[in-house]
Amino acid sequence: MPSDDIDPAETPLAEWVDRLAQAKGAPGGGAACGVMTGIAAGLLGMVAAYTAHDLEARQAEQRLSDKRGLAMRAAEEDGVRSATFGAALAMDQGIDRERAVREATVDAVASALDVGRIATSLLEEVRLLADIGNPHVEPDLRVAVEALRAALEGTNHTARANLDLLARHRTADDHLDPQVANFERDLVDLAEKRAECNIIVTGWASE
Repeated sequence: MPSDDIDPAETPLAEWVDRLAQAKGAPGGGAACGVMTGIAAGLLGMVAAYTAHDLEARQAEQRLSDKRGLAMRAAEEDGVRSATFGAALAMDQGIDRERAVREATVDAVASALDVGRIATSLLEEVRLLADIGNPHVEPDLRVAVEALRAALEGTNHTARANLDLLARHRTADDHLDPQVANFERDLVDLAEKRAECNIIVTGWASE
């Protein structure tokens, strides 16, 4: 891991947030989305743990532990890629810089979408725990969904911004069309999950 990056799973929270506030970009918004996904998974795991009498909840608790770990690793990886991305942008103008920016931007989009896939996988756990979860920790379930919604929205913003940047640095012979098409399909899937998350929150607000 580059020395300019820090692992959110191994760093005191205050230190990680302090680093986030600096003009470094590593960690940045993508890593923050990964951490918010980890927070959502953690809170959902709490709800599952408080519903230990139910077999499905116990199974969900294990899945959520795994997903929480995936989210934190994705946050760390996004910080690594952000450092590489910043280094590419800091290069002197020229062909080498253009190539480095393209490669780093493709990696940045992929990293954001990796976080998005982990976040969207939490929706099945939300649906389950909304049905069977211990009602005494329903507020924690709602906070989890709000964190998840923020992660999904943030992932979309990050990936879209990086795709826009990539478009400005593409060349006719870069062979990136298939990859960009895959990114766009992933963003459509992400939009559907964001809409589902918004529906859940809207339903709670109308109660």
